[in-house]
Amino acid sequence: MILDTFRLDGRVALVTGTSRGLGRGAAVALAEAGADVALLDRGDASETAALIEATGRRVHRMQCDFATATGEALAAAVDEAADALGGLDVLVNNAGTIRRAPAAEHPAADWDEVLAVNLDSVFHLSQAAGRRMLAQGHGRIINVASMLSFQGGILVPGYAASKHAVAGLTKAFANEWAASGVTVNAIAPGYMATDNTAPIRADADREASILARIPAGRWGTPADLQGAFVFLASDAAAYVTGTVIPVDGGWLVR
Repeated sequence: MILDTFRLDGRVALVTGTSRGLGRGAAVALAEAGADVALLDRGDASETAALIEATGRRVHRMQCDFATATGEALAAAVDEAADALGGLDVLVNNAGTIRRAPAAEHPAADWDEVLAVNLDSVFHLSQAAGRRMLAQGHGRIINVASMLSFQGGILVPGYAASKHAVAGLTKAFANEWAASGVTVNAIAPGYMATDNTAPIRADADREASILARIPAGRWGTPADLQGAFVFLASDAAAYVTGTVIPVDGGWLVR
């Protein structure tokens, strides 16, 4: 039955940035579809863990500061997740940060932090998880891109650069790993009502201009992305790789 191909029973997923927002939504959705989930987060993901446990699935929590973590530390987190839950089938690279300042005055430290969290961690985690997935002959890696994988944005040069790079990295890994049963895709959320967009939503003029361009007529929510996460993690998406799928209420086509 076609709906069975969307189930994730017996799978293990590792999701980053899960204490709130999109990462929490992704982790809970994967658990509701049947996966056990490891959470890798800088903050306290206990509420997310409780939601996963309520589905009857297993959960394993780990902490990590993505701004300072080495490649070796991130690889060790992949190993810990697999050891704790008995394998690794799905990786969701969701953790991200943003720093706002005019390009001419953008602090170098902000640039370095954004690239470390949004890009370096994606590379190291994908590489470590990918080795396991290649060895077992199957796996799903899902990166979180952005509308700024397509556009330049305002006051966020580091964020725009990192999210363009995430799209490119997604395609590069997909090219190499598809023949071995490992798919690599990205979801590009539209304008979501999360902590990252709070400063924009607090600016009445900017918020109104964004909302006016969204054909759906509203900001997105983490729930709007859950179906895409489950689809890309499942056997239903076995022939989907190297894609960057916008979930944006029509923003890009306006």
